[in-house]
Amino acid sequence: MARIIKLPTFNDFRGDLTVMEKLLPFEIKRFFFVYNVRETRGKHGHKKAKQAFICLGGKCEVYLKNKNIEEKFILEKPYQCLLVDPGTWHTMDNFSDGAVLLVLSSDYYDQNDYFFEKP
Repeated sequence: MARIIKLPTFNDFRGDLTVMEKLLPFEIKRFFFVYNVRETRGKHGHKKAKQAFICLGGKCEVYLKNKNIEEKFILEKPYQCLLVDPGTWHTMDNFSDGAVLLVLSSDYYDQNDYFFEKP
């Protein structure tokens, strides 16, 4: 359903550098970011698209449901990457002030790939 991977991060006196290269189980075809959130986002799932969520700044919660499994992840470090499998219904909420959530997708936008009923 979902899992967190830790992205390689290099630290020195200049700061931190986090790299994502050859880590995702899919080719990135689309990306977007969500910010200035005032209410729950998502409330849907994808039939075939795989996604990766990274909270680049601030903090947010991602709730996932797939069949009988429910999980909640708190994303608050930019080196945490939440991989979400197809068939997983999700919401994103409880964004802190200034939070920015980056979403990477294995597929281009396709309205037919969405489902809105919770499994």
